Order: sequence, then structure tokens, then C-alpha cells
Amino acid sequence: MNINANYDNLEQSYLFSTISKKVNEFIQNNPEKKVIRLGIGDVTLPLCKTVIEAMHKAVDEMGVQATFRGYGPEQGYDFLREAVKKYYAKRNVELELDEIFISDGAKSDLGNILDLFARDNTVLVPDPVYPVYVDTNIMAGRKVNYINANQDNEFLPLPDKNIKADIIYICSPNNPTGAVYNKEQLSEWVKYALENNAVILFDSAYESFISDESLPRSIYEIEGAKDCAIEFCSLSKTAGFTGTRCGYTIVPKNLGKLNKMWVRRQTTKFNGVPYIVQRGAEAVFTEEGHAEIMKNINYYKKNAKLISDTLKDCGIWHVGGKHSPYIWLRCPNNMKSWEFFDFLLENAQIVGTPGAGFGKNGEGYFRLTSFGSYENTVEAMQRFRQLFRN
Repeated sequence: MNINANYDNLEQSYLFSTISKKVNEFIQNNPEKKVIRLGIGDVTLPLCKTVIEAMHKAVDEMGVQATFRGYGPEQGYDFLREAVKKYYAKRNVELELDEIFISDGAKSDLGNILDLFARDNTVLVPDPVYPVYVDTNIMAGRKVNYINANQDNEFLPLPDKNIKADIIYICSPNNPTGAVYNKEQLSEWVKYALENNAVILFDSAYESFISDESLPRSIYEIEGAKDCAIEFCSLSKTAGFTGTRCGYTIVPKNLGKLNKMWVRRQTTKFNGVPYIVQRGAEAVFTEEGHAEIMKNINYYKKNAKLISDTLKDCGIWHVGGKHSPYIWLRCPNNMKSWEFFDFLLENAQIVGTPGAGFGKNGEGYFRLTSFGSYENTVEAMQRFRQLFRN
């Protein structure tokens, strides 16, 4: 028996464990001080009413012989795939039903999709980056190259013709930076992928936070993208499904064998998302469900605007927030990421995420999120202003 030695090549990530340790120590030493967490990447508002009602109905169906469901289709029930298809059609993106695959979330599929590609493919990811993109490829033994996302390009890097890549990761709106590509910028990536016979793995998990109609919410709004891109989306941030687990992946037939290979992979290794969860997900795409989830998203966006406005008043450079739950800021006074973490915790009892945890280009930057309560966000920003307002 030989183990997969590629796991030895993974960098040990102490980011969130270190954050937890530092915060717990501070609370123990300062029990009278209220700590406000703006580093959380999880939603805090509950599932909307329409989703809960649909799931309750589905639970009742499972208790009746005539409506009981056993194994479901690995690709997802047609009722949910139809709902996703109609959702894309509103953006003038036409999909076929067998190009839509229901999953238990974007994170799972972003890793699982790699089963379709040979190990000698070269991977291109931006730095800073969502760690899953890098780690899943290192586990498989692939070479990973980086393209610099930085303040000069507002953390939206464009293709470099001198870099050859076979698999390209793009996340827009981005985690951790919150930056969003426009159509012209995404068109450059599609052109690059087509010229290099590469595939784009497009993570659109935060697309529902985009309010500007001129900004693409799907890469398939770009001409030629169906010939080179696979899209991943999740209801985790869209509808609060972080604990319920449901998402969808689009594998166009234009990609040739990849569509059939994904069918084969899923039918072999995946038993599908539970019927009850899929009925809840279907309700997200109804008129009532959409109105309710947008109310929740607007709640988070109100928090994000408050954070962004505070940073502007304090003269602190940042991106994100407008079309994303994430705000990515330059640490004041040239502080390093962990230095700023300690300073903010000690002096304002605010917890965020050091940018250095997302890659070397994250050093000197910091991520705040809008997933807390509005009341706590208001209080946190009042403390922030007292520290940094000019």
C-alpha cells in the first residue's frame, strides 16, 4: 500500500485555527469586552419562508407511500433543473436540461470536476485565491501557476499570453477580494482559453449579489464561453443553503466528451442531492422565493455598503462590497495582515481575516464580510471610525 504523497506538498493552513486561537485568548483575558466578528464567511439569516414551506411539504410526501421517493437521479430532479434553466434564460442564456447538474454545493464540484482532466494539465489561478482551487490540484499532483491579482489591476488580472494554461480558475464576484469582472474583461479570458484549447472553471457562487445589469452574472453571457467554460454555482450565499447544501454545475455539450464524462462520473460516485433539499431549492427560483432571498441579500449588501462607506471616510483603499459580501482593504499605515488583525482585535475588538492567508499577494490586505447582523456592523464601524478617521 502506497499513500498519495501529493498530500505532503500541501501547505498547512493555520489561517482559521490561528484566528480562533487568538480570539479565544483575547476573550478569556478580556471577558468584559464585546468582540464583533466580521471575518465570518457563513450566512447568518435563516432560510426564507417559501423554501421552508416547500421542504415541509416534501417531508410530508416522504411519509406517504404514493409520494415517497427513494434514489433520485444523480443529475438532479427535472423540476429543479427546469427551474435553473429558466433562471439562466432570464439572462438570455439558453441551456439544455442535460447540461445542468444538481450538486451538494460548488465547493464539492470544483474539486470533483478534476476527475475529468489528466494530471499533466497545467492549472492557472489568481493570487490571492480561494484555497480550494489550489489544494485540490496539488492533491492530484498537477502543476499550479499563478497570475498576479494586485492593487494595480484592482485584483482583476487579465490573461498573460506568455503563460500557458490548460485549466483556468475564475471567481467573479471574487472570494476573497469581492472584485467583479465586466464583460470586456471576461471576453479576454474566453478568447485566451479558446486560443490555448483550455477550459475555464468559472465560480459564480456570489452572482446574486451583482446589481448592475451591465456586469455578467454567468460566463455564458460571453460569446464563445460555451466552447470553453464550465460554470459552478451554489445556493449557499444566494439563499442561505450553507447548512442545507445544494448547488448546480453547468457542463455545456459544446465541450464534447466532458459532458458525457461528467454524467459518468456523477452516476458512479454521487447519489444525488436529497429530494427534500431539491424541493426547497426549487422554491428559491419561484417569484415569491426570489423576492424573499433578495430581501436577505439586500440586508447583507446594506452591511457591505456601511463597511465600504466607512473605509472611504477613513481614506482606506478597498475593493468589493458593492456587488459582493466581501470587502478587501489595504491595511492602514503599511501594517502586515496579521499585524493589522492583532491591532484591530486589541483596539476595537473587531475580527476580520488576514489577507496573507489567501496567498502571497494577500499580504498587507484584509478581508471583512457583511454576513453579520446590521446592529453589530454599525457598532463595529463606529469603532473603526474612532481608530482611523482623518
